[in-house]
Amino acid sequence: MDSNHDKSLQRALCYRYTTGHTAGNRIAPGTEVPSQKTGVYLVGSAMVEMMRYLVKARVKAGKEQALLQAIRDGSLGRGSVAGDEYLWNMQQARMAHDGTAHWVEVCFCRTPLEEERPYWEEYFDLVSVKDAHARRNCRDLNGTEPWACSECDCTRRLEEKLQRSGESFLTRLKLDGNSG
Repeated sequence: MDSNHDKSLQRALCYRYTTGHTAGNRIAPGTEVPSQKTGVYLVGSAMVEMMRYLVKARVKAGKEQALLQAIRDGSLGRGSVAGDEYLWNMQQARMAHDGTAHWVEVCFCRTPLEEERPYWEEYFDLVSVKDAHARRNCRDLNGTEPWACSECDCTRRLEEKLQRSGESFLTRLKLDGNSG
């Protein structure tokens, strides 16, 4: 199972990236988080937000084989609390006509892709990282289901559109790796 769907892992991830922040980012233990403060959670004594991002990235020149090997041997993202998210993202990524890979990624860090960025930047130049929420569909943001982002479908239409566009990034990477 993808780490994006493991709520206990995501809570631990949130806690790791909120502890140690400045006092201005922390709240007193036992403080209630107002229900209208959607998309923000009390974890330990800190408030954290979660987001879904549309990531567009280009493989760095000369890194194609290393990326393919890291995917094949499962080492992509090794050491990250985000677990197998990286492999899942590569399985879902699509190659656009301009040569960029596109995927939707769940992130619980205060700064977009704070945890994931060093792992991605080993192989990719990140072209853009944008909010991917269809906010009208977000069960977490509308308050109907806390932590819904882990199993949500608020980006379902975007992900379906991506699957119909371009070609599989991983398939293209494998084909290019076998021909070069």
